[in-house]
Order: sequence, then C-alpha cells, then structure tokens
Amino acid sequence: MAKHRIYTTSFASVYPHYVAKGEKKGRTKAEVNQIISWLTGYDEKQFQTQLEQQTDFEKFFTEAPNLNPSRTLIKGVVCGVRVEDIEEPIMREIRYLDKLIDELARGKAIDRILREN
Repeated sequence: MAKHRIYTTSFASVYPHYVAKGEKKGRTKAEVNQIISWLTGYDEKQFQTQLEQQTDFEKFFTEAPNLNPSRTLIKGVVCGVRVEDIEEPIMREIRYLDKLIDELARGKAIDRILREN
C-alpha cells in the first residue's frame, strides 16, 4: 500500500496554514508554536531547523524529540475520522496536530488544549 502524500509533504509548506487558521480566529503564531512544541517536544531552535530543512511530515514526527504522552488523551473527529481510531502511527500524530489546531481556532483555552494526565 502506498503512503499517503502528506508523509512526503514538507512540514514547512503546511505550517503557514496552521498559523493562518489560528490567526484568522484571533489566535497567535506563538500559540500554534506552543501546541507544536507540546505535542512533539521540539524547542524553538529545533523547530526552526526542521522548517529550514523542509523536513517532511513523516520525518518531522519520527524524529520528534519527545512526543507528549498526554497526546493519547486527544479525542474527536478530524476530516471525518476519529483520531483515537487511526491505527497508522504517523497519520495519528498528524491528525493529533490537526485536532489541536482545530481546537485553537475554535477558541478553546490553551491550557485546555494542552491536555495533562
């Protein structure tokens, strides 16, 4: 089975869309970055390096320094699919991020978006 094309898409090419989605609803780039950092463990310098290197989604998530264990608390539907039911690990990570950005854009408080055990 062929991989979905999102796997080979550079994260840097989609990142501005995440930021724009948040900003369109009055949220900030800093909040988007905070969500990405919480989910992946990238610090600001590491994250900028990933953007500059045009790292694809698959590598972005497989090389993430510290995927947050609380990410499994993310539940809900993205693109018509329940994120908790996605079996493919990388696609699940991508959809976790999509879900968090959706929550940000819907006005959910950042401390509620960043789930804790």
